[in-house]
Amino acid sequence: MNNYIIKYSFLIILLALIQVLILNNILFLGYINPIIYIFFIFIFPIKENKNALLLFSFTLGLIIDFLSNSGGSNTAAIVFIAYFRLPILKIIQNNNEFDYLLFNIKKLNFIQILIYIFILTFIHHLIVYYLEYYTLKNFLFILKKAFYASIFSSIIIGFSVSLFIKNNNS
Repeated sequence: MNNYIIKYSFLIILLALIQVLILNNILFLGYINPIIYIFFIFIFPIKENKNALLLFSFTLGLIIDFLSNSGGSNTAAIVFIAYFRLPILKIIQNNNEFDYLLFNIKKLNFIQILIYIFILTFIHHLIVYYLEYYTLKNFLFILKKAFYASIFSSIIIGFSVSLFIKNNNS
């Protein structure tokens, strides 16, 4: 259990530092900021305790919010997608009798992985940007920003997840 906590705690700190020190300073095309700390949600094993995932996600979001001075939007968004990742996987697999103990992301085809990553990333970004602007007056701008940032972030996360899967095969 201690090895498990140390492993994920180190990953949380590493992702938070990469996000805050490097990626928060990148604006692609003037307004697209890659958000990749949610990579944690995709690599956290489905069969592990959901409460542990929510606690780790809350901690990661809190660190990002504290270091970015973003007022809780990242925490709300990452906890939301951590909570709903299993129902979204069920929908993507079109399987109501989802056996999370036997699930392995390697069993999904490439398109399903991309859809899974994009949907959760888009939901996350939509929540973050909505809470950042906190108005429906600019909803089309928020939607556009979330969509383009999700595409950019999904490409980076998808590449990272594929590397992670390959490294765990060995």
